[in-house]
Amino acid sequence: MSKFSAFAQKAVNSVKFNNPIGEIYDNSVALTPPMGWSSWNLFRNKINEDLIYETAEALKDSGLADCGYKYVNIDDCWQSSMRDKNGRLQGDLSSFPNGIKNLAERVNSLGLKLGIYSSNGTLTCEDLPASLGKEAIDADTFAEWGIEYFKYDFCHNIPISTSAPKIGGITVTDTKTYEETEYNIDSAVLSGEAEIINDKHLRYISGLSSNSGACEFKNIYVRESGEYILTIIVRKSGRNEKHLDILVNGTDIYRTDLPGTKSPTPDGKHQIKIKLSEGENNVKLYNSVASRRDSAAVQYSVMGKELKRATKEYAEKNGCEEKPIVFSICEWGRNFPWQWGSKAGNLWRTTPDILPKWFSVLGIYEFNVMLYKYSGIGSWNDPDMLEVGNGNLTYEENKSHFTLWCMMAAPLILGNDVRKFIKSDGSVDINNPTYKILSNKKLIAVNQDKLGIQCRRVKTNGAEDILVKPLENGEFAVCLFNKAGSLARMECSLKELSSHPFVGVYSSNEFEINELWSDDILSVSDKLETTVPPHGVKIYRVKVM
Repeated sequence: MSKFSAFAQKAVNSVKFNNPIGEIYDNSVALTPPMGWSSWNLFRNKINEDLIYETAEALKDSGLADCGYKYVNIDDCWQSSMRDKNGRLQGDLSSFPNGIKNLAERVNSLGLKLGIYSSNGTLTCEDLPASLGKEAIDADTFAEWGIEYFKYDFCHNIPISTSAPKIGGITVTDTKTYEETEYNIDSAVLSGEAEIINDKHLRYISGLSSNSGACEFKNIYVRESGEYILTIIVRKSGRNEKHLDILVNGTDIYRTDLPGTKSPTPDGKHQIKIKLSEGENNVKLYNSVASRRDSAAVQYSVMGKELKRATKEYAEKNGCEEKPIVFSICEWGRNFPWQWGSKAGNLWRTTPDILPKWFSVLGIYEFNVMLYKYSGIGSWNDPDMLEVGNGNLTYEENKSHFTLWCMMAAPLILGNDVRKFIKSDGSVDINNPTYKILSNKKLIAVNQDKLGIQCRRVKTNGAEDILVKPLENGEFAVCLFNKAGSLARMECSLKELSSHPFVGVYSSNEFEINELWSDDILSVSDKLETTVPPHGVKIYRVKVM
């Protein structure tokens, strides 16, 4: 194993996570790795509605849409610097003059789906309006526009505070009668490091910060189910912001932030509306956020929930079929999203941004290949968009890039100018080297295999890797990857690979192998031996005979 691989493996295995969010994210989409195109890698901020629509047309006319590339994703710089009069995001008034909803309808008419972008921060990476704190209104906007893919970046993020307020008691107010019932701290059940402090100004419960303790008010009685006002009495302290999770009856979580205080009075109020059930209720107060990682997980899960809510409500309100939105988490792997991403969205970036350079492709592969156990149906490791056809990557490097992403069950999001595949007479340039790579349906079938299993590196000597990916019907894919700058003679035992616990296929005396770039079909009894070019791959689909 290389020094980089050893370092990356240590990073993957050394992190513990508090896990402050709920169950697996399920919105019935992205059951195989998403495929499509994004504007960012090549066009950056030079985009407009004509470019996006022309690209959608090229995806359809070139046959790439038939290969599975269905999502046409607009990255940063689509939006105006001004929200509209209702506080909603809107397209750039000059480059997207007809609006995003109109563009989505035009893209849909081609049989394709429109994707869009924002950031989990106060601004996007290009300093335009973003969605932190505005998750609900932006999710409603995307649902109304018919968006079906959403990339959520991490620029200008403000983390949730790990500090919790000091609780002096609560009151519950009926929103119809305004009848108020008070519950003092002596009635609360304390756990963890939570304790009552006898302050001369206000007795209060402390010790709720950083997931260290909780206080629970039980036997909160209401006459009928509905919405109530929860008022939290707090002992003011410190100018830093505070955060509180409110768990009602063990199922419904409300999250709220309290500002830092400068005021002279020692006590204050913080109100939030909650839903209570007829009869007795329990309200638990705590702060589940113990780290920057916890904060990211919570913030992304908030947007994920709003997207699911918004698409469902829009469909019900308008009597139409729901369009679930693929939720792409893009926080660059900083907060170990493979540990929590499956509970927040459909896919998560595992690394920093890719570049159209070999060292970037190789470095991202080295890290992402080790995360195989976190990937699965509807939940994908995302090593970033494809740079095939961009920069100065050689033909073999482009083939390797595409092959490795297919083996790793990665989303296949193109980043090149697909309009170039259409010749001036309207025909498809099927001999274009980049087109040949991206339209290889046998490779795409490996990526889109319904088992949804990311490959595993089963052997390496530093410069040469052997990857195996289980497939449907008892088949498996084998990739021989030569990272060196010179030819390599590589070999492997198919009997050994087929009986590997990860593959789970019984051994055999004969295997049919299909090399997916040359399309050669061979029968071998065991040993697979071949020459692999510099920075190149050989990939085989193996059937046990």
